[in-house]
Amino acid sequence: MNKFIRLFAAFTVVLLIVETSYSQPERQTTKVGTTVAQFLKIPAGARSIGMGGSAAAVEGDIYSIYWNPGALARMRTTGEASFNQARWIADIDYSFVAAGLTVDGFGTLGLSVTSVSTPEEVVRTEINPEGDGRVWKYNALSMGLSYARSLTDRFSIGFTAKYIREGIWDMSSQGFAFDIGTIYMTNFNDLKIGASISNFGSKMRLDGHNISFNNFPTGDQGQGPQNVESIYKTESYDIPLTFRIGLAMDILRMENIRVTGAIDATHPNDNAEYINTGLEFAFNELVFARAGYKSLLLDQTEEGLTWGFGVNFPVTNTTGVKVDYAFADFGRLKDVQYLTVSITY
Repeated sequence: MNKFIRLFAAFTVVLLIVETSYSQPERQTTKVGTTVAQFLKIPAGARSIGMGGSAAAVEGDIYSIYWNPGALARMRTTGEASFNQARWIADIDYSFVAAGLTVDGFGTLGLSVTSVSTPEEVVRTEINPEGDGRVWKYNALSMGLSYARSLTDRFSIGFTAKYIREGIWDMSSQGFAFDIGTIYMTNFNDLKIGASISNFGSKMRLDGHNISFNNFPTGDQGQGPQNVESIYKTESYDIPLTFRIGLAMDILRMENIRVTGAIDATHPNDNAEYINTGLEFAFNELVFARAGYKSLLLDQTEEGLTWGFGVNFPVTNTTGVKVDYAFADFGRLKDVQYLTVSITY
């Protein structure tokens, strides 16, 4: 067991080294607005969101695939398929679909798809401020393939490889990224320690029809080279790398009652550090109530209180249906509500 404790410590140090190489030079420089593919930061899973997004060390369902792929190996069932939907800020439509299956002697495989889109808007120009007959919209997609394995009954590790695409009108950008995470259950009241890095990958750059134009190098259409095909050079930008480390523990466990507490420290490469914390109350593992607080210690944020509930409907001894709801307060941006429906098998 000491070997795996050392392995967990070494792995966490590696994560810290990688994260530090992308960290802010100063606390005052938050680098807000310097990364692309911001949709990757929209949280997934009503259970985790109801607990304030404190999910790095929380195990038990398919949504570990988003927060910490190492915890995917510790799903409570052999398999799970789930759909998460939300109407995000500014009428942005957000969907997350995930499925996982544990194969004896091999590990747990997972698949996830994130989809984000905006309503269609008319194209406005200086000449046609009310619209020129064309429409545009933003859309984004991420597809991930995950693998997780328990190396012992207390230590698990997992990985996700994903493809990322963003598009706006006839412009698009593409990239690839990896998530890596681990979770360790200690001997102290089964306290769990989780650590993960999300979105470690390539930079992304917009490309498409709108960067092409016809140039007249001399500035005079009657002299010199005429109608030279040219393109605008677009810059490449990082994607939102995020490092999480968290603790979770059952702070109360009775015959039919369980209360789990969790806390995460999060360090993104495009903002200052912050803390998420939350609680989950379970009655007979059938009815759940949750509450949490997001983005503690972050100076400028509209995020804050979260809460939610869930119901588990057993169908057979090995299958069931779970329905979870979460509410997240966004201050002046109003609120966002999430609905998750899962099938366990």
